Amino acid sequence: MSLVYHPDERLVTPAEPLAEINAGTEKLAAAMIQTMVQANGIGLAGPQVGKMERLFVVGLPDEPPLVFVNPRITARSPDEEKYEEGCLSIPGVYASVVRPRAIALEAWDTRGNPFSMEAEGLLARVILHEYDHLEGVLFLDHLTQRRRERLLRSYRKPESPETWE
Repeated sequence: MSLVYHPDERLVTPAEPLAEINAGTEKLAAAMIQTMVQANGIGLAGPQVGKMERLFVVGLPDEPPLVFVNPRITARSPDEEKYEEGCLSIPGVYASVVRPRAIALEAWDTRGNPFSMEAEGLLARVILHEYDHLEGVLFLDHLTQRRRERLLRSYRKPESPETWE
């Protein structure tokens, strides 16, 4: 799969819910996990590979990958943490972002089974980062305009998209 790079409009466009979860959903999720791993990422959302569907994958080190279809954040803790984030769609750009320390969410797996879970720390952060992608929000949008402009001055979109099969 090819990554979509900033300033592509798909990265700032909200994704649509998957109307049907089927074998194609499982295939897409598997391809996204492979792309995420090969790109050395820990999360990847549909819009980042040109799929404008509400699906993302998360793969923390030493943990099995997780797939979230049509996710919905149901709670955010009032406690927040600052942590440096980057994004496969904006390579080479990193910034400290404040996010809730813990969350609760509901989603479906690739077989159409609903589930709910709670997450904290890095897992919560990655889920929130990828969830933002589904809403058309980039991690840079959590920064002041001045900080965002300063970071983007040094950003150069890759000339040719990397593709993983």
